[in-house]
Formats: sequence, structure tokens, C-alpha cells
Amino acid sequence: MINKTTLALGAAFAASMSLSVAAVASDAQFGATSMEAGYQLASKDAEGKCGADMKKGAEGKCGAEKKKDAEGFTVRVIQYSQNGMRVTKTTISPPMPSFKDRKPYNIDTMNADSMLVYVDKTNYLVALIYKRKRIRQYRAVFGPDRLKDKFREGDRNTPEGWFKVLAVRDNANWGKFIHINYPNEESFKKHNEAKHKGLIPGNASIGSAIGIHGTYPTGAGMVEMGLGWTDGCVSMTTTDIMDFYKFIKPGMRVYIKR
Repeated sequence: MINKTTLALGAAFAASMSLSVAAVASDAQFGATSMEAGYQLASKDAEGKCGADMKKGAEGKCGAEKKKDAEGFTVRVIQYSQNGMRVTKTTISPPMPSFKDRKPYNIDTMNADSMLVYVDKTNYLVALIYKRKRIRQYRAVFGPDRLKDKFREGDRNTPEGWFKVLAVRDNANWGKFIHINYPNEESFKKHNEAKHKGLIPGNASIGSAIGIHGTYPTGAGMVEMGLGWTDGCVSMTTTDIMDFYKFIKPGMRVYIKR
């Protein structure tokens, strides 16, 4: 169950955040994951009807029923197709802190050591913090259960903690891929502790190829709907990733929190 008090506090914090920190470095193999291409809005059923609480769009497909609750949270009942199976899911998203105007910056003159990529899984956002000021923010989605940390390959969870950017690459599927250094030393520590506690199999591998990227061409709605569709990466819309990547350089700090 989602704790709205936690969400509201997180949104308020994100709106006034000021942070400074340090991080670590390692390496991981870059690559695209398979499950991240398996989602699409579900079509009508055999009787031409959508599922419960669903509405058909202009193309006759079933999308998301959206409403605001009394506290201003966006509640969506989403229906989509994954690997031939119809899935219905409810998401609750807090209001995004207002940040409508994207002020132009001379990126070439910005000090990379003063930039922090701040990822808030609870509040579905990625923010850029420069010299303790929030200069950009973007809506984002994560793995299917965004409030779980990553311990192993295949759990589809988004890792938490401090990381660094390894590389910024063009990607045919996602527009851009900002590759971070998962697994790092802290990641291996968590992985080994999870094995010791019996939380994951003893032969489990730790995983790799984690980063921040856009969506496939028809997937922008997944971000807006708060649908956790990745295999552990952070995903924003293609429009946003094309703005975001301009600020990013190898070695920049990344902090991912629950």
C-alpha cells in the first residue's frame, strides 16, 4: 500500500532540495534489456470492450482511466498488454513540483563537479542539482516495484545509492542511454549480504547495464502514467532525455533514493 504522507513529504522535499555529496566508480557492460520492449496499451477484448474502469481511446485501444483524489494525487487504472497477457494496474502519483520554465544555460561553462543527478523513486522524478539549486526536473519511471532496491540480475528493481556516470551513448531504442556504474563496491556489498541472508539464491549474479534512458517511440505514455516498465533502469520521455543528456558528463554524481 502506498503511503501518501511519505509521497507528499517527498514531493515537498523535492521542491526545495539542496544537496552536496561525493560518490564512487566502477564499470559494467552496457546493453539493452529484453523486457523493456514488451509493453503496449491493451486492445479491445473479443466483445469490443475494455476492462473495468477503462476507456477506449481514439484508436479503439484501452488506455488509462485518470482522476484526481481529494489530496491532488493522480490515480490511474492502467490496462496494458505484456507478452500477450492483459495486465491491469493502479498507480498513484504525487503532484510534480512546479518547474515549467526550462531556463537556457551555457552548458560548456558549467562545472561538472558541481552537478548532481538526483533520482527520487517515490515521487517519480529525476532532478538536476547545480551548485545546490534545482535547475531541471523530469518525470520518470523505474522497474515494476519502484520501492525495492536491486540485489541481483533479473529482479527488475532500480538500484539505490550513490553512483557515477560512466558514459553517455546514443541508443536506437531509447534515444540516449546514460550508463551508471552499477554494480559498484556498495552494490556488491548489498548483493553478498542478500545471499548471506538467503534473500537471493547463492548462484545469483549481480546484474549490469543500468542507466537512465528515454522510451521506445510509442512508449511516452508509460512515463506519464507512472507505469514501471523497465528492467531496473530509470526511464523518462524521449523529449526529456534529449534535454537531460546535454547536461551530463562522465564522472557526474548520481544519487538514487527510495
